[in-house]
Amino acid sequence: MTTTHPAGFVAAGVTAGLKASGGKDLALVVNQGPTFDSATVFTSNRCKANPVLWSQEVVKDGVVRAVVLNSGGANCYTGPEGFQTTHAVAERVAERIGVGAVDVVVCSTGLIGLVNPREQLLEGVDAAAEALDAAGGEAAAEAIMTTDTVSKTVVVEGPGWSIGGMAKGAGMLAPQLATMLVVLTTDAVVPAADLDAALRAATRVSFDRLDSDGCMSTNDTVTIMASGASGITPTPEDFAEALSRACTDLAMQLLKDAEGADHEIAITVLHAASEDDAVEVGRSIARSNLFKAAVFGRDPNWGRVLASIGTTQAAFDPADLDVAMNGVWVCRGSVPAEDPTKVDLSGREVTVTVDLKAGDHRATVWTNDLTHAYVHENSAYSS
Repeated sequence: MTTTHPAGFVAAGVTAGLKASGGKDLALVVNQGPTFDSATVFTSNRCKANPVLWSQEVVKDGVVRAVVLNSGGANCYTGPEGFQTTHAVAERVAERIGVGAVDVVVCSTGLIGLVNPREQLLEGVDAAAEALDAAGGEAAAEAIMTTDTVSKTVVVEGPGWSIGGMAKGAGMLAPQLATMLVVLTTDAVVPAADLDAALRAATRVSFDRLDSDGCMSTNDTVTIMASGASGITPTPEDFAEALSRACTDLAMQLLKDAEGADHEIAITVLHAASEDDAVEVGRSIARSNLFKAAVFGRDPNWGRVLASIGTTQAAFDPADLDVAMNGVWVCRGSVPAEDPTKVDLSGREVTVTVDLKAGDHRATVWTNDLTHAYVHENSAYSS
């Protein structure tokens, strides 16, 4: 269930000494070919970390030979020294595996403003290069965890080819993308242009619809590498469908491990005038602290749902909205309907359905509740 499940990939996860816990904190995933096509999407936050600034240039030619990732420090807003550290890490990876630094994506995660110790990182790269193995995917997935409580991995099988992946993220989950680092691999033969189209389509309906706490990270990176080692070229449609399944699986794992969450909430907006309208409405509800706190308190307060819908520019009649929670239509035509006490919020999974009655489009946005544990974790995190 890892990045090394597809043929042509090796990986490692090691301890470089960046985490106070002494746990694994540096991962390396290497594409051994025979092809090296790739695609990457990054955070849309204008305040970007040094590894993102570096990697944005690396991916322009559609060729990536390796991805190196560290937890324990975001290397964001650390000045010229921080960018030089990113460059040095890429150079060391390139030297150890015999490629050019311009083909090495670098990712970091952790606190902003924390200077990562360069020598420890470089020693970690050396250790990871020595440990590279076709069974190293699980260790790599562990090494990128920050406040994650579990590692996140996925495998999707195609006919004679496969997709593998790993992700990290447990807070600041908001588009685009989320506080996530994701590495995806495939042994299918897929040109870079097709990888790019498939990745953007997949992230649009998975990671970009995950909105845990409305906070957008500075380091988000999702990279896919294709080794071509299977020798099989799937149709673009088949590959895109499989990649979407892989990304959605990882996104749901991120949601279930969201910091302090007691409930995972799927907000589905029906009969919108456009998909953008459906997403805007879903996202507005997902970002309502009042609504999220109500779910934590097991209170089916549908009035907070209507109030959130009203802040959007979507097309709808404010006097004719329907809302269901866990299948109970508590609001019909913008007035009370079924008894809210029928809504059982004792389980972790919660569904909210909104009918805008304005068109034929729909979308689902995922979020979680707002808990005491979330506030505690994010008030104590830096210490």
